[in-house]
Amino acid sequence: MKLYQGAIRTTHFAISFLFAFCILTGVGQAAEKADEKKEEKTISEIASNSDRHDGLFTLYTDRKDGSLYMMVSPEQLDREYIYFAHTTDGPVEAGHFRGAYIGNSVFSLKRHFNRVEFVEENTSFYIDPDSPLSRSADANISHAVLAVQDIIASDKNSGNILIKLDDVLLKENLLQIKPTPDPDAKPKDGFALGNLSEKRNKITKVRNYPANVAVNAEYVYENPAPVVYGGEDITDSRFVSIEVQHTFIAMPNNDFEPRTDDHRVGYFMSRVTDLTTHESAPYRDLITRWHLVKKDPSAALSDPVEPITFWIENTTPLEFRDLVRDAALAWNPAFEKAGFKNAVAVKVQPDDADWDAGDIRYNVLRWTTSPNPPFGGYGPSFINPRTGQIMGADIMLEFSFFTNRLRTRAALQEIAGQRHEPTGNQAARFCSLGNGLQLSNMFGQQMLNAAGADSALAQQLVHDSMYYLILHEIGHTLGLNHNMRATQTIDRPFDAERVAAVGLAGSVMDYPAVNVAPPGTPQTLFYATSPGAYDDWAIEFGYSPALADAAAERARLEAILERSTDPALAFGNDADDMRSPGKAIDPRVNIYDLSSDAINYATNRLGHADTMLDSMLARYTAPGETWQSLHDGFLVLMAEYARSAGVISRYVGGVYIDRTPAGLGSQDKPYTPVSYDDQKRAMAVLNERIFAPGAVPVTNELISHLQQQRRSFDFYSVTEDPKVHEWTLAMQKGVLDHLLHPVTMKRITDSRLYGNRYDLATFMDDLNDAMFAADAGGNINTQRQNLQLEYVNRLAAMVKGDKKSAYDYPSQSMALLHLERIRQQLRKRGRLNAETQAHNQHIRYVIE
Repeated sequence: MKLYQGAIRTTHFAISFLFAFCILTGVGQAAEKADEKKEEKTISEIASNSDRHDGLFTLYTDRKDGSLYMMVSPEQLDREYIYFAHTTDGPVEAGHFRGAYIGNSVFSLKRHFNRVEFVEENTSFYIDPDSPLSRSADANISHAVLAVQDIIASDKNSGNILIKLDDVLLKENLLQIKPTPDPDAKPKDGFALGNLSEKRNKITKVRNYPANVAVNAEYVYENPAPVVYGGEDITDSRFVSIEVQHTFIAMPNNDFEPRTDDHRVGYFMSRVTDLTTHESAPYRDLITRWHLVKKDPSAALSDPVEPITFWIENTTPLEFRDLVRDAALAWNPAFEKAGFKNAVAVKVQPDDADWDAGDIRYNVLRWTTSPNPPFGGYGPSFINPRTGQIMGADIMLEFSFFTNRLRTRAALQEIAGQRHEPTGNQAARFCSLGNGLQLSNMFGQQMLNAAGADSALAQQLVHDSMYYLILHEIGHTLGLNHNMRATQTIDRPFDAERVAAVGLAGSVMDYPAVNVAPPGTPQTLFYATSPGAYDDWAIEFGYSPALADAAAERARLEAILERSTDPALAFGNDADDMRSPGKAIDPRVNIYDLSSDAINYATNRLGHADTMLDSMLARYTAPGETWQSLHDGFLVLMAEYARSAGVISRYVGGVYIDRTPAGLGSQDKPYTPVSYDDQKRAMAVLNERIFAPGAVPVTNELISHLQQQRRSFDFYSVTEDPKVHEWTLAMQKGVLDHLLHPVTMKRITDSRLYGNRYDLATFMDDLNDAMFAADAGGNINTQRQNLQLEYVNRLAAMVKGDKKSAYDYPSQSMALLHLERIRQQLRKRGRLNAETQAHNQHIRYVIE
């Protein structure tokens, strides 16, 4: 019976299994048929429920859910396009700001069976097409598959295919948007974006034109429990939005001729390395420049077929518009030397314009007023990386930098010599001129007020600074990078005839010191108001039309470049400048300097700052006003002390560079150390004006009035008392950062082999005297105590460093020698007050 029941159960199970199998098979077959039906969906079916956008690529926006589709024709596959991206809005703390250019590359669309790949092409190398090596042109060079999308519909007759574009754009596929975090940073160190949302991102705008398509996307980054909430420009740090415009551009099909870069002149460039040449410097780098063509090629001076046209955005304050226009047009005389008249044109965007600044067909001078501005001016451009042709440009101008709103943090960083600016590839296009101009203008305004100057000079200061900023940023959009050596070409900056004859600087692409005349001296220009000799020469090199014969063209360009030996055409870019401790070697290439004797100019500037400190309290005492302006004015003066000290300090251990090719010019050596006399002179000024007791003559009465205006509970986590000891030491530390930098000290020793007479022993004797000689026999004030202990701690760290120390042995030995001398000197001191005794005991503790 049990066997019978078991057989029945087995039979029942088998029948049930077979029935279920049949059902599942039927369901599976039905699903397969449904899939087949789904795969057979046509483009027209999707298009019927969508809004169509005609242009470079035909786009469709689904009317129900907003999905964005892109149609690709067979002719558009395996063809190169230019990709360009910029931030349309985003908080600065998140690493973004309106107008920031964040992506520029070449990509192609490739079909692989039932999918389409977005592939970024590598444009960094050249291989001679006539060389047999060209057959292995892609060897060991990686391209990047940025995104892959399934084909969701097709048209059998045309061969067109359809992909879902928002799946490409609403993730960080085409470029990285969230900045890479510092691996050494802790969560509490600063604001950080959360993770990219899965549901909150969206397409916000679609614009399509025959030669480009632009799609704006909003990215939302989520962090449910942020550690740092960010500033007031971040509404809710749990959900932070960044909007980016992605633009696909048709590869230009024109007669633009690439021009190769040369190290003697400064253009932005598209880097290209020749893999088939035998040259020791296998560079075929292409300068970035606009496509200018003469209307009349036979004329020595001709209008262009199409000028470089800038539009003044309708957000521009009315009172600035004429100035903006005039500054932009001031570049036209430089182009005349290249054979073009009216090369630059300026128009004003109508208030009822049907386009905005995001339309890349227009080059726009834009204005913003931001809560946390990252710049005063910013002039980027985007290019065809294959040729260097500039395709478009914008200039961002920040209104807040022409107001008295001091960014206290920036001022304190300037006092400490801490300029946190990008490095690597980003550094080449980074521009912080506007930041510096604001502090310079505030200092200049103080000098004018102290001298009792009339309002016309104050207006000229604002005019000259804005004019210079626009000249500078326009220069960037023309392809020029910084020339940080240009402000040393003028020998008499307060001689009106001399300034009228040669200008205030060789180039408007430098970061100059504000040229405020000392009391009793007539004012010339505060800043250069026209492109300089270097700018004219650079434009001639970059934009003068090429000759048809290749050999003749090479000779023509070389003849232009050979003029680089003219001192007025001196050039050094950001990589050459000595703005930061341990960076670069030539003190003539620097920021915030002026005149051919920068040591003397900066020394006089320190004297002017002293004079202003004497009268500062009286100048800022106004009935009914708080002391905020006095507090800010004091920080501005301290920042100017730090700037001037930084300029002077770089001559210690400096080496002049001459990049003239062999056989040309003066035949100077490529490297010539700064003279013994100038290094001694620089150290003497630093001793007297920065390190000596009372070097910064701040009265107790002034200090007691340095009060910030209270705002709500902003003092909750900080104390508001004036921290003059801290500020003074920060300035002094900024100078020591250079003088005692391992790179500087090594160079002092190395450069003895090729002419440096200011050896390490002499330098350390002078520095040690600056620290201790002035008060060796008596009591030491608290500011000097701070400085001396800072110095001794640095020497001790040099000696006690591990085997991986960055200091060479001669530097460590010299540090040990002077620690011993300091220890012996402390034994000789007589009766001292308790503060000095405690200080001396502290020094002994550090040394022993």
